Amino acid sequence: MTSPPRTVPPGTGSGTTPAATAGTPAARTGGVLARVRRTGGGSRRPGRARRAALPYLLLLPALLLELLVHLVPMVTGILMSFRKLTQFFIRDWSRAPWTGFDNYELAVDVSRPVGRALLDSFVTTCLFTVLSVALCWLLGTAAAVFTQHSFRGRGLLRALFFVPYALPAYAAVITWAFMFQRDNGLVNHVIHDQLGLGGPEHTFWLIGDNSFWAVLTVSVWKSWPFAFLIVTAALQNIPRDLYEAAALDGAGVWQQIRRITLPSLGAVNQVLVLVLFLWTFNDFNTPFLLFGRAAPDAADLISLHIYQSSFVTWNFGTGSAMSVLLLLFLLLVTAAYLLLTGRGRKDADAR
Repeated sequence: MTSPPRTVPPGTGSGTTPAATAGTPAARTGGVLARVRRTGGGSRRPGRARRAALPYLLLLPALLLELLVHLVPMVTGILMSFRKLTQFFIRDWSRAPWTGFDNYELAVDVSRPVGRALLDSFVTTCLFTVLSVALCWLLGTAAAVFTQHSFRGRGLLRALFFVPYALPAYAAVITWAFMFQRDNGLVNHVIHDQLGLGGPEHTFWLIGDNSFWAVLTVSVWKSWPFAFLIVTAALQNIPRDLYEAAALDGAGVWQQIRRITLPSLGAVNQVLVLVLFLWTFNDFNTPFLLFGRAAPDAADLISLHIYQSSFVTWNFGTGSAMSVLLLLFLLLVTAAYLLLTGRGRKDADAR
């Protein structure tokens, strides 16, 4: 007869338990290896750190150039605004007398000629900016919506729309300056000689009150293709199904634009209007090339006014103070605009 198998009680004989093997060297080594496998090994941490630092290293050259090109001149201009810097201290402007906030008081004191002239220039620039931005956005959006659907010659028409934006600014504005000449300019030739409008006497476009409309025309002409480009790119993201469904429901073209196109362009228009505002308010090339160093009172934009206060009258301290005030105004307007538009978009998304 065979005897039944003999069992070994726990903890006795040759049987082993987890408690008995936990303290062995082999078990400790296996546990370490398991932890190394789970964590990926210590050798991967330096590589991960290098990968995390790579974007910052790539941005470092651009950041250094940004500091060199923008921040350093900005800080220098702020320091100059607290000094009485004239042509006598051009060689070493650090020796100019320290005046504190006298330059700022002179710039904002509207009871004095300097402050009054700056206020008039500021009002003119605000009106010019509002009209230019509104017209650029309106023309750009209308042209983008018109060329949204395919038709024969659409590519050629779009290319023609981009011509003002592609031309060098100096060449374009100088061409307009010749066209606005009183005696032999193309504008007066077409308006007075060809169409017979305004009487036989030619109009002065680069002096007097008409100079405002001249600089506004050139500004809109060279800036509206940018709005057209941005809106055209944004329209490509609107699904065609929305327009087809709206057409099946009986919506007309204007209803589709109002209910589909414009709401879909909300985020793009937010950025577009802000960029156009900053570009137009700071525009220096257009009035300088049209009118020279001194613009007429009707077209005395603030960028050219600050240039005249600095480089024509040789009062760089006052000009720097005006530049700092302009910078603060643009920062406040930008912050308020982003805050209001961001809050409006949040309210619209909540509905």
